[in-house]
This record gives sequence, structure tokens and C-alpha cells, in this order.
Amino acid sequence: MLRDAKDLTALRERLRTQEQLPECCIRVCAGTGCRAAGGYETFEEFTRLAEPGVVEVRMTGCMGLCEKGPVVTIEPDHIFYQKVHAADARKVLDLTASRGVVVRGLQVEDPLSGEAARTKEEVRFYGKQRQLLLSLCGRVDPTSIEDFIKEGGYDALAKALTQMTPEQVIEEMKTAGLRGRGGAGFPAGVKWESGRRTPGTEKYVIANGDEGDPGAFMDRSIMEGDPHSVLEGMIICAYAVGDVRQGYIYVREEYPLAVRHLEMAIEQARDLGLLGDDILGSGFHFDIEIRRGAGAFVCGESTALMYSIEGLRGMPRVTPPRSVEAGLFGKPTVMNNVETLANVGWIISRGAEWFREIGTEGSPGTKVFALTGKVRNTGLIEVPMGITMREVVEDIGGGVLGGGRFKAVQVGGPSGGCVPEEHLDLLLDFDSLDEVGAMMGSGGLVVMDEHDCMVDVARYFLSFTQVESCGKCPPCRIGSFEMLEILNRLTEGQGRPGDIEALEEIGARVQETSLCGLGQSAPNPVLSTIRHFREEYEAHVNGGYCPAGVCRGLGRYSIRDEECILCGLCRDACAFGAVVEGRRSFHIDNTTCTGCRACIPACPVDCIDVHPAVEEVMSR
Repeated sequence: MLRDAKDLTALRERLRTQEQLPECCIRVCAGTGCRAAGGYETFEEFTRLAEPGVVEVRMTGCMGLCEKGPVVTIEPDHIFYQKVHAADARKVLDLTASRGVVVRGLQVEDPLSGEAARTKEEVRFYGKQRQLLLSLCGRVDPTSIEDFIKEGGYDALAKALTQMTPEQVIEEMKTAGLRGRGGAGFPAGVKWESGRRTPGTEKYVIANGDEGDPGAFMDRSIMEGDPHSVLEGMIICAYAVGDVRQGYIYVREEYPLAVRHLEMAIEQARDLGLLGDDILGSGFHFDIEIRRGAGAFVCGESTALMYSIEGLRGMPRVTPPRSVEAGLFGKPTVMNNVETLANVGWIISRGAEWFREIGTEGSPGTKVFALTGKVRNTGLIEVPMGITMREVVEDIGGGVLGGGRFKAVQVGGPSGGCVPEEHLDLLLDFDSLDEVGAMMGSGGLVVMDEHDCMVDVARYFLSFTQVESCGKCPPCRIGSFEMLEILNRLTEGQGRPGDIEALEEIGARVQETSLCGLGQSAPNPVLSTIRHFREEYEAHVNGGYCPAGVCRGLGRYSIRDEECILCGLCRDACAFGAVVEGRRSFHIDNTTCTGCRACIPACPVDCIDVHPAVEEVMSR
């Protein structure tokens, strides 16, 4: 039990002194992504085969390069391996751990130059990243509080409790300019100040870990790989707000590993006296519990989340009163996103001015993104605010997958917008994204190429938010349904004149009149794609034509004679006999063709085109 800050310092020094570094340390990523690829089995096999005292094997959180999992790092030479399975463990121990020989087949190859990287620093994926929140995820055992303390963990908490008043903590947060990483971008320090000024003898703080965006896993990876950073941020927040004895972490049920690691972290913190009564002898009392959500996307909205914690149906309520005035159980409540809270320790320990040196004037610090889609390197990245979209896609992501042409990036999940190629040099920060009709959101980045139909993309994201709508307010419930009906007709070749204008009008009304953030942002994918790719919508409406060739049953299909190699694969793929062999090439009988598109992926030389189905579009 730690009685005061001196005990914490003494424990850290003792842990560092007692640490006996073996000749070799193997760190195996055991985050959810690598586990799905067999990462935990790899860890177990290394543990079984490693010689005790000579080779230490550690399980870590997500290292980021999920595309190449399971990933492994080997010290002291900083060797970085990809796709290391259990069957590779003996080879790695024999060659690399014992003799220092690099196993070529396990090295990461640069997607552009083809050169094999030896260390993590040589991997292009990490070159332009600035890892703060993810810095410990690939180094420490997330189930060990001792590992966290050795790396300086809870030092910020000790500083806040012993050297700073709550008002000074709030002022430091305001000076740092940390904006909420859950998507809204509201200044955390201002929110904390509002919570402190609100009268009340019983208040709450909540960590929002309900990450529901498709393809997003930023908060999950932090909770899995560095859970104590979230706890430390929550404790400091509770101290600053004042009159807070209880906090909650709301995590969706689909995150079992995150829940398990958080539960272990909470128990370990209690055992050491970092949670509970009289924390570090400061007279401050605070504890944390976990509440699991059932997976409703709308519960990411603050008021719906609080109803869910109370055991009620998760549905947003009208504001005001704001949550800092009457939130959980009707008491003043301060809620922050998991990633926001993980920043707090860095700000308090190193200072607001240090934090402001990273990022931009209006968006200081770093941001964690989930990079997915048509890009060579997918995974979790942490970059300084203000980096350009081009740097993320080309330098970190390694460019568009398969050498395709970049078309757009969907930013901010189903409530975000699409950024086209003309804005590829756009800065990634809150204000710049707002200017082009997109939003930061929680941090999803989905890269798309010329083979993606923007009408279909908008339909997909709107279908998600429409299903996840709680249905409480008519603008969201009815408006999103009407918009989705129009988009479904467009992708089925049944577009009508006025459909685009109807989408714009309904979308604007839904944004203006919906009750909560889900409804207000639901039309974003539709409106942003109309704004930047209106010609695709017009093709769907006027001629039943999908320029990307994605929407089935639209347009006419043809084979370019001069490029056809007469392989016959398109004919074999066609179940309707629409591909006919000619003298010099195959051709498609559009009276028989159903537009199933089976021939397009079958063609090895990509010589099948889709054309407008009516003369009006053909003549343009």
C-alpha cells in the first residue's frame, strides 16, 4: 500500500533497480488484431521454448501494424518481425535471439522500394508517427501495474495531488488546449472547469469507451494496451472537478479483452492505494467501476450513455440541462473520451507548453487514427495534429493498395464525411476538416480508390446510422429513412429527377432539427459526397449508370478489343451466357447481361468497361 507520493517514488526506484535485464527480450503483440491472427499462441510458444533468465518473453498491447500481425520486437537490437506464428518461435529463438541472425522471411518489406526493414524505426509505417498514447502499448505488459509505474506511470497523479490545487490542474488543461478526442473537439479544460463550478456535493466522472464506428479501434487498443493511463487521467479529472468519489468506464460488450485488462488494472490500483480512500495520503477519495454497454451505437452519445449506466434504455434527452449540471443520476457529471483521458498524464507531468509544441495552434497534441480501406498498410497510427492527408495515405499507409488511383478518404466514421483527391494536402485537424464538410469524429480513416462508388459508400454509412437511430425524434427516424430509400433506388438504377435535391434538402433538415449528435451528423456522408462527387449522383439519376461499376444492374458492359487476350475467364465467370467469343476478342451481349459484374474481377488485364445505359448520359 502506497501511503504517499514518496512511497510511489521509492517503489519506482526499487522496481528499476531490481529489474534484471536478460540477454534478450521478445515482445509479442497480443492485442485483439494480432490475437485474431494467432498472436497469443505465438506468445505461449515463445514462453514455452525460451530459456529462463536468458530470454524474457513479454505480452504487450497493440503495436499498430495490424495488417502484418502477429508482430514481434526483439531487444536489444530492436529487430521488428511481421506475421510471426507459433511455428516460427523456435526458428526466431535459435537464429535471432541466440545468434543475432535476422530471419528474412519475417521482415517487413517497404511497399514502395521493396527493401526489407531490420528495425521498427526502418519500417515506413512508423516513420512520420509521433507516438505518445501508444508509446507504452508495444512495450509494457498491460496486465502489470509494475511495468506502468517503472515507465513513470502515476507520476502525474502524484504531482497533481501534492503539488497542484484543483484550480491549477484545470488551468494547466485549459492552457494545453486539449480538445475532446471523441469527435466533438470541445476543450477538456473548459468542461472540467464547468464541472467544478457547478454546485453539488456528489458528482461523477465518466470515461466514454463506447467506440461504435465501423472499422474504428483506437479506444479499444488504448484500453487493452495501456489501461492505467486511462485510470490515471480519470483520477486527475475527479480531483480537479471536486466532490467526486465515484467514476465509471463505459465499455461496449464487444470488447472483452479491454474489459478484462481494465478490471485487472482497477484491482491493482486499489491494492496499491491508487484508488479508494485517501489516495497517496492526500485526503482525496475516489473509486472506479466498469459498466458494459450492449453495443447500441447511440449510447456513444453522452446522455444516452448515462441512461444506460442507470439501467435504462439508452436514448438521448433534450439539453439543457447539460451533463455538467444534471447528468448521471441527476448529478453533475463530467464525461470524456478514453483517448482524451489518456492525454492527461502527459500534460500534467510534462506541462501544457510542451504539449502545445505538438500539433497546430487550434488542435494541439496528437491523434490516434484507425487506417483502413484500400491502402497497403492498415492499422493503428498516432500522428501529430496538422499532418496532411497525403502523408498519412502515401507515407504511412504506403499508398493505395494494388497501385490504384486514390479517390477519397472517409473521415470520422458513419457520421463523418468524404475528403476527395483535390484536398489530399488538407491538414488533419478539427478546423480544416470542418471546412471541407468532414469531421474528425473518433478517428476512423477509410481510404477508397477509383473502384469505389461514392453513392454506394454514402448508402452504406447511412444504412448504419439509420439502423442505429434510437427513433426518439422524427427528424432522425423519418428523415434518415427517406434518404436511405432514395439512395437504395439510385444504386438499383431507379433514380428520378430531383432525387439529388431531395437528399440535400432532407439532409439539411435532419442536421438542423435532430435531437442528438447522431441525427445531426447522420447526413454527413451523403451531403459530403454530393458536394465533392455530384457527377456520380447525376450519372445514377440520369442514366442508370455507375461510373465505378459497383452498383449491379446499372449501365452497359463492353470489352476493349485491343486489350482482350482471349483467355475466356470472363466467359467462364458469367452465369448467364452474356459473354460471347468473337474472332479477335470476346464481347458482351447487353440484352442478356444482368449486370452482375462477375466478369470484371475475373478479367486478368482489366479490359472490361461500364458505360451509360442511355443516350442522354452517353452524349455528355
